Amino acid sequence: MENQNQKHVETRMPRNGKEGILFLLIISIISVNTIAPIIIGLERGFSKEVYMDSLKVIPIMWVIVVLCVKLIAGPIVGKVMPKFLGQTDGFNARVLLNIVLNVTVLSLLLSIIGPMVGTKHISLDPFKNFLHTWPRNFGVAFWIEVLIAQPIARYAMKVLHSRQASKAASVQA
Repeated sequence: MENQNQKHVETRMPRNGKEGILFLLIISIISVNTIAPIIIGLERGFSKEVYMDSLKVIPIMWVIVVLCVKLIAGPIVGKVMPKFLGQTDGFNARVLLNIVLNVTVLSLLLSIIGPMVGTKHISLDPFKNFLHTWPRNFGVAFWIEVLIAQPIARYAMKVLHSRQASKAASVQA
């Protein structure tokens, strides 16, 4: 039985680099496969042809998203989060702030990059349409992250840690 004075160990988040990669893969694969088709559908209309076209862009966007998370959003969010968090803030407050900050940074970047990748053309159009498209893109990405991608990734971590604990307990017995 767990000692009540023992510090609570969070089972819903990655604990090491390998788990961090798995967590990122789960979130990014779900996000790119849902957010991109929805945003493209909102731009061009929802049809089978539009969806099939969106599938052609997804592998490229997935690489771009992962690079943006690791090289841009992660470092920015890592510096900004401590300015907003207090020591007494709970897990859910921390997760929600992390999602808001990450989605803000990524949606800002991808509202510019995404259309250029999708049209295979560098232009000023994403900048011209930015004030129209960014709030919508932020909203789509935020709700996908909050309701689908992040909960699935946290559940996967919880299952992984539960299996690790069971394995460790059976080895000790």
